[in-house]
Amino acid sequence: MEMRELTRAEEEVMQALWKLQNAFVKDILEEFPEPKPAYNTVSTIVRILEQKGFVDHKAYGKTHEYFPIISKEEYKSFATGKLMEGYFENSVEEMFSFFVREKKIDIKEADEILAMIEKLKKD
Repeated sequence: MEMRELTRAEEEVMQALWKLQNAFVKDILEEFPEPKPAYNTVSTIVRILEQKGFVDHKAYGKTHEYFPIISKEEYKSFATGKLMEGYFENSVEEMFSFFVREKKIDIKEADEILAMIEKLKKD
């Protein structure tokens, strides 16, 4: 199954599940700040995530314990690729200069990133 982008709500549920690793809907709900979403909302989102292939479950009678089957790293790689492709023409330089222009990266961080890039080139 091809990986698909998550909606913001799905991503929030996945963040909780990645943190917890195994959880019942009530556990996922606990991870949300006040005002918490409705139990049924979280339950519906988890089932959608299961249909999308991000989550699976173990059944204990009528209760389900959910766990991620797509890791945070796998999704991060996918989402970064989509971002690079859709907004920066697959150019790291384009993305880097955008973050510098938007003041999302300061000079010290820019130096650290450039040092990492140089190190990667040597490896």
